[in-house]
Amino acid sequence: MDAAQLRVAQPERVPERVPERVSTPVAKAGDGLTSRDHAMLAFERQWWKYAGAKERAIRELFDMSSTRYYQLLNQLIEKREAMAADPMLVKRLRRVRAGRARTRAARRLGFELT
Repeated sequence: MDAAQLRVAQPERVPERVPERVSTPVAKAGDGLTSRDHAMLAFERQWWKYAGAKERAIRELFDMSSTRYYQLLNQLIEKREAMAADPMLVKRLRRVRAGRARTRAARRLGFELT
């Protein structure tokens, strides 16, 4: 079996630590984040190998569109409680968001970022 066949044969990665379905936000004891917030942070710790797999998992696990998920995620990473819960993850997500915003702004202004 060559490398191309091996890549195709590998299954999509499904998050292991995220509950089967997260629908109602319930506050955890004392940290100011809901169970959905904690589940979203756990979900974002995962790495996605195939295009579309993350969007499908968002729909299945959180019962919402990926657009709505990212709206809520952007709100979540601005919370101090999220930073306290997982500082490295929140900083990485903020960095990725800022990079994408720079790219969009440059594209609108006709610049190309290198």
